[in-house]
Amino acid sequence: MTNLLTPRMCPGRIAPTVSRRDLLRQSALGFGWLAFQGLAASESRPASRADAKVKSIIFCFMDGGPSHVDTFDYKPMLKKHEGQRIGSDAVSKRSQSAPERVWLGSPWEFKQRGQSGLWVSDLFPHLAKVADELCVVRSMVGELPLHGQSNLLLHTGRSLGQAPSFGSWVSYGLGTGNRNLPAYVVLNNDWVPNGGLENFGSSFLPASHQATMMRAKGVPVDNITPTDAAAVQQRKLALLAEQDGAFAKVASDTQAIEGAVANYETAFKMQTKVPELADISREPDRIRTLYGLDSKDEHQRYYATQALRARRLVEAGVRFVEITCPSFDGNNSPWDQHGMLKVNHEKNARVTERSVAALISDLKQRGLLDQTIVLWAGEMGRTPHTPAVTATCGRDHHVNGFTVCVAGGGFKGGTAYGETDEFGNAALVHPLTVHDLHATILHQMGLDHTQLTFRHGGRDQRLTDVHGHVVKDILV
Repeated sequence: MTNLLTPRMCPGRIAPTVSRRDLLRQSALGFGWLAFQGLAASESRPASRADAKVKSIIFCFMDGGPSHVDTFDYKPMLKKHEGQRIGSDAVSKRSQSAPERVWLGSPWEFKQRGQSGLWVSDLFPHLAKVADELCVVRSMVGELPLHGQSNLLLHTGRSLGQAPSFGSWVSYGLGTGNRNLPAYVVLNNDWVPNGGLENFGSSFLPASHQATMMRAKGVPVDNITPTDAAAVQQRKLALLAEQDGAFAKVASDTQAIEGAVANYETAFKMQTKVPELADISREPDRIRTLYGLDSKDEHQRYYATQALRARRLVEAGVRFVEITCPSFDGNNSPWDQHGMLKVNHEKNARVTERSVAALISDLKQRGLLDQTIVLWAGEMGRTPHTPAVTATCGRDHHVNGFTVCVAGGGFKGGTAYGETDEFGNAALVHPLTVHDLHATILHQMGLDHTQLTFRHGGRDQRLTDVHGHVVKDILV
């Protein structure tokens, strides 16, 4: 009786004694197979445009949601109506908030900055000086006013996560610009944001595309200092390759194994390069001062350290660098000010904005700003109203209209795109989604967001899912 599980061969077909893949796996301790896999992975990447000038992105993640109406979205009507109930008219309905809440004006003055006249509040004195480099999008809209879901949406294009992060997609699409370094690095500050490590994970993409973490305090990367001589390490890698090759023969998912092997290889190469890049002590004093490394505030020094490392990493060819904010009060959403708005927004601004402005200026004077995108963004904005106006009042979560900024990389500096209503309640003119933002940044890096796909779950998956369009009005 024929075994139905046995594959049937075409009559006259002679089964080979060993397949080409098996030969590669078994030859030279598996290194031939590894070389083949590396070449195949390179060939399988979506083609990028040859005319793309942008090589890297630095994402300054303002976790918790900075208030748009206190930073870049000037709303004089809030001050005029401060303390008045928002009521139940059309304006208040845009925020779907209780009518007894009251409008809250900004405690900071706004001024028009630079030659462009871009509105920036006094909360950001250093960013105000680089206003002509900033493309301010004031009409972002989100999905859910929850930190975890909004973080995942911003990082993965999905409110529920379960998808690769933005940095992983860039790594997959472009690869690294330096064979001794990963393509995706997160400069972290010893905490994990809401939404978890999934914000930085590769999900169904090969594991070699997930983020490499580099912390501000102590040893930047764990286990980076070799304990064995190079020759000994090479023999260990050969043994691991042999064992992984044998396991791959019987495993159903060889992709995960291949990703792990690639990570071993990258880690080996990083041993000399990462300590060198992380060491900012040799930077000139004027550069260290520019970024804020002379600050008496330890949190500002941590952020300055990471911002300066970000510049060094993109100089070395890293494609995607993310900088998270230090948490100074145990809150893993540092910009989340439901109360104490003035005190804590000023603390967050003091910790971060000098270094972000320095990063933009430093990249420009080195001729790197045109080929580097600097993205300043939180996962949401904050309500223009509050339960009651008091000395310690704050603002709540808000996704109906908020602001992000982009500098460099072919984005139009000194411009503001989109508008919220007169109270900053909702995006009315040119509302943009996170998918639109992702699509536009990928476009500038030479990647078509509709073609940057990976087959998983029976269909071609992409960062923007079935959404997103390139916003050419904000590009040079």
